[in-house]
Amino acid sequence: MTSTALSRSSLEHERGDLGLREKVEPLEYLVTMTTHVPDGTSEAAVQAVRAREAARSGQLATQGHLLRLWRPPLQSGEWRTLGLFAADGGSELEEVLASMPLRVWRTDEVTPLSPHPNDPHRQTDRPGAPAPEPGDSEFLTTFSPAVREEAVPKTVDAVPGQGDRARELARQGCLERLWTLPGQGGTLGLWWASDAAGMDGIVASFPLSPGMSVQTTPLAPHPSDPALARG
Repeated sequence: MTSTALSRSSLEHERGDLGLREKVEPLEYLVTMTTHVPDGTSEAAVQAVRAREAARSGQLATQGHLLRLWRPPLQSGEWRTLGLFAADGGSELEEVLASMPLRVWRTDEVTPLSPHPNDPHRQTDRPGAPAPEPGDSEFLTTFSPAVREEAVPKTVDAVPGQGDRARELARQGCLERLWTLPGQGGTLGLWWASDAAGMDGIVASFPLSPGMSVQTTPLAPHPSDPALARG
């Protein structure tokens, strides 16, 4: 597969008759990438594609398209990766994903992520969070409404104390990111915690809407995660 040279370009929109340009941040996407190597493929061929994939991942990280990579819990024989990507829209994201060598054996499930009002990444006055403790792990949490949609507050700020608690956890270095999921009432969170029990304690301290369900996914480091290169 031939890799195309892609670079992240911020969207610019004309603003009326003033002739001003407004910079719009690229959209973010969580992509579940599942690889199925065809039977009979030699180990040498697999390793060659993996090497090309690692190199391409580095290029996409430099271009600002690939933000993070993780390994979720896997069963024996499974090959699956979670990736956080940035693109100016679905068409550009597809170009990015199609440029990755493993795509020849891979299926991708894309979840578009919308900005969340309490995402620490969006807070202009946030203090620097402390570095994770040695041995800490990352977790994804999915908060989903388990009741009628009309009974769920439309934003996190509609839940008393949730916004303040989110900012407190960000200052403590526990909360990395928050996104709004497609549909009404769903939230995706990225966290640091000492272990699964520690993550459960963080979730228990986080005010939620009545009837909200929580799914927690432990994440293992991926060797091509751009965060490792940043240190």
